[in-house]
Amino acid sequence: MDQSFLCYQMVARSHYCSFSGDKTDMHSQKNSKNGLSCKMVLQAVGKEVEGEAKWKEASDRREEAVLELEYTKIRVVDFDLKELVVLPREIDLNEWLASNTTTFFNLINLQYSTISEFCTGETCQAMTACNTIYYWYDERGKKTKCTAPQYVDFVMSLCQKLVTDEEIFPTKYGKEFPNSFESLVKKICRYLFHVLAHLYWAHFKETVALDLQGHLNTLYAHFIIFVREFNLVDPKETCIMDDLSEILCAPAPPPAPTPAPSAQTQRPPSSQNHFYFLLWEGGAVCPFTSL
Repeated sequence: MDQSFLCYQMVARSHYCSFSGDKTDMHSQKNSKNGLSCKMVLQAVGKEVEGEAKWKEASDRREEAVLELEYTKIRVVDFDLKELVVLPREIDLNEWLASNTTTFFNLINLQYSTISEFCTGETCQAMTACNTIYYWYDERGKKTKCTAPQYVDFVMSLCQKLVTDEEIFPTKYGKEFPNSFESLVKKICRYLFHVLAHLYWAHFKETVALDLQGHLNTLYAHFIIFVREFNLVDPKETCIMDDLSEILCAPAPPPAPTPAPSAQTQRPPSSQNHFYFLLWEGGAVCPFTSL
């Protein structure tokens, strides 16, 4: 097995401090006993503007890095991922959505775990992607700003709760899916997209350092093609990553013809493809059982 595949289970050990803009909490200084002098107000506002400018500048640099060809061309498979998401004739739509959604949850959770020690309350004080900050809404609809690791923990806990609930994701034969099933799948996919977007935007440097960009690219492209196929995530939600999506989701060019190997040296078409199938089968989805 290629050593690069073992990176899926690696835990990074090097240290990296991601950029965070230096901002001043204006509200904490409001209505102070002695008030702020005009000079102090101008200094505070200037610091805030400077911090915002640095944050946007850093965001632009991140986008340039993510879209560099040397990174986007790296995959762990060389076939058209569209073939993995099309609903087979004999499979019920809800069964297909359930098995794929569960597997995406497991793989995205695994991908995030490889850089989780770098995603801390200090390095990621908010759940960001591009110039967007994601807020968590609890069961009562209360809006909460939280750190990225807290947000991801909320996402994974919610997904785990849903995909293991027999009333929502039934595994027994003859058990019906609830009427709310599709809306819950859309909710899960929306949150999983937030995690993928954060991985690219805040932790792509660590991902490249671990030589995991091929795995992330393949997983992201597979996920986007899947949610587009079944309209599971609003395009307005995913538009912040459209540039990357169009690059990664483009059909792979056909491989260059090579001389036919002899019988003694003949190998399976692609060990990387085979490994990706093993990962996917491990998540209870076996798209190509005839292979």
